[in-house]
Amino acid sequence: VGNRDDSNLYINMKLKAAAEIGISANHIKLPNTATEADVLKCIASLNGDPAVHGFIVQLPLDSDKPINTEKITNAVAPEKDVDGLSSINAGKLSRGDLGDCFIPCTPKGCMELIRQTGVQVAGKRAVVIGRSKIVGAPMHDLLLWNNATVTTCHSKTSTLAEEVGKADILVVAAGKAEMVKGEWIKPGAIVIDCGINHVPDSTKPSGKRVVGDVAYSTAKEKASYITPVPGGVGPMTVAMLMQSTVESAQRFLEKFQPGKWNIQYHQLSLKMPVPSDIEISQSCIPKPIDQVAREIGLLPDEVELYGQTKAKVHLSTLKRLKNQPDGKYVVVTGITPTPLGEGKSTTTVGLVQALGAHLHQNVFACVRQPSQGPTFGIKGGAAGGGYCQVVPMEEFNLHLTGDIHAITAANNLVAAAVDARIFHELTQNDQALYNRLVPSVSGVRKFSDIQIRRLKKLGINKTDPTALTKEEVNLFVRLDIDPGTITWQRVLDTNDRFLRKITIGQSPTEKGFSRV
Repeated sequence: VGNRDDSNLYINMKLKAAAEIGISANHIKLPNTATEADVLKCIASLNGDPAVHGFIVQLPLDSDKPINTEKITNAVAPEKDVDGLSSINAGKLSRGDLGDCFIPCTPKGCMELIRQTGVQVAGKRAVVIGRSKIVGAPMHDLLLWNNATVTTCHSKTSTLAEEVGKADILVVAAGKAEMVKGEWIKPGAIVIDCGINHVPDSTKPSGKRVVGDVAYSTAKEKASYITPVPGGVGPMTVAMLMQSTVESAQRFLEKFQPGKWNIQYHQLSLKMPVPSDIEISQSCIPKPIDQVAREIGLLPDEVELYGQTKAKVHLSTLKRLKNQPDGKYVVVTGITPTPLGEGKSTTTVGLVQALGAHLHQNVFACVRQPSQGPTFGIKGGAAGGGYCQVVPMEEFNLHLTGDIHAITAANNLVAAAVDARIFHELTQNDQALYNRLVPSVSGVRKFSDIQIRRLKKLGINKTDPTALTKEEVNLFVRLDIDPGTITWQRVLDTNDRFLRKITIGQSPTEKGFSRV
C-alpha cells in the first residue's frame, strides 16, 4: 500500500529471490488512497485463490486513510500467512506448535543461523533484546521451544549489561545503533544482530552508513560467531520467506492430493419398527455441509452454501482436478421398485452408504431431479427411503436448491416475451416499433451488437440507423410470428408429467392403461 522507497526496496529483493529459485511472485500495488476496506477486499481475494500458496502485506501501510494494521495482518488466512504475523500463527508459536504454524521470517532466519554454528541450543542461556511482534517476541518463543533458557530484555530492563553478560546466545533487535557494547558480551557467545540503523559518516557519499544494534568492531573480538550488518540477518530473512512459501505449497498439496478422505461417518441408530421416511429425516442431526466439503478436500471458494445442509460445487473444481485420475462410474437404473418403494434412489443411496461408511471408499451419490412427480415435485420420494435416504428429505424433494425454479422461470420468461412481441406488432406501425427498438438518445440512434447481427442475417449490411429504407425497417422490426403456430404452457413445475409430455403405461403389464 503506497509507494515508500524502503518498502519498494525490500519488495524488489523478495521478487528477485523468488525469480531466482522458480517461485512465481507478483507485486500487488494499492495506491496511498486505499482504504481499509480496499486492502481487506484484496486479501480476501488472495485467501480464496487456490493458485496462491502464500502472501505478505508489506508493512508499514503507506495510506492517507486510517488502517488498522492488526486487523489487516489477521485477515490473512493462517495457512497462507508466510510472514507468520497473524494472531493464530503467533499463538501456535507461543504454545509450541511449531509444526503447524508459520514463524516470522527474521526469527526463523536467526534460528537457522544459530543452527549453522553447530552449537546445541538446548540447555543454553539465551538473551533476546527487544519484544516486538515481528522479531523479539517470536524469537523468545522459538528459542524457548528449542529448549533454551530464555530471558527477554527491553527498554525498561535496568540490568541490561549484566543480562547480556550471561548469554550463551544473544539476539539483539532493539532498533538502537550499537547499544550493545563489546565488553558486555560473554566470551564465546553467539551474537545475532537484527538491527538496521543509520549513523552519520562523512566518508560515505550519502553522508551516513548502516550499523546494527551491536558494536561490531569490539563484539567480534569476544563472540565465537557474530552476524555483520548489513549482510547478516537481512538475506536470511528473505531466504526464510522463500522457504515458508515452499512449505505452504507442500502443505497444500499434501492436504488436497488424491487419497482417502479424512472424513468422519455418522452412526445409524436403527429402530424397530422402522419409522416413516419423514420421521427418520427429521430425527437425524446432519453434519454441516461446509464441514463435509472440508473433509473431502474441497476448497472454500469451490463451494456455494445454501444454508447448513445444502451446497453447490463450482465447476472450477474440475479444472483444479483435471490431472487427477478418474474414478469408477456406477449407474443404477432399470429397477422395478419393491412394494415398499425400494427402487433406484434407495439402492443408490444405500450402495453409497455401504461403500463409504463401511468399506471406506471415496464415493458420491448422484441422484437426478425427481422426474415424474405431481405438482411441486412431491411424490414417493426421489431421495431414497428408510435409512437409505438423502436428508433433509423434505427440502431435497421440494427445492433441489432452486434449480427447478430457475428452469420454470426461464420457460415463463420466453413465453412472456413472445406474447408481448405479438401484441406490440399487432398494435403498432413500423415506425413506432423502430422507435422502441432503436430509441434516440440525445438526438442520436445507435444499433446494439445483437441488432447489427440481426440486420446481417436479413441481408442488410448497414450500421447507421438513419440509413434504412422503409422496407428494411419493416423487415427489421417485425418477426411476424403466427400465433397459430405457437403453443406454450405457463409452467409451475417442470416435473409434472403432463407439462413434460411424458407418456407412461405403454408396457403390456399396464393392461392398456396409458396416460400422460
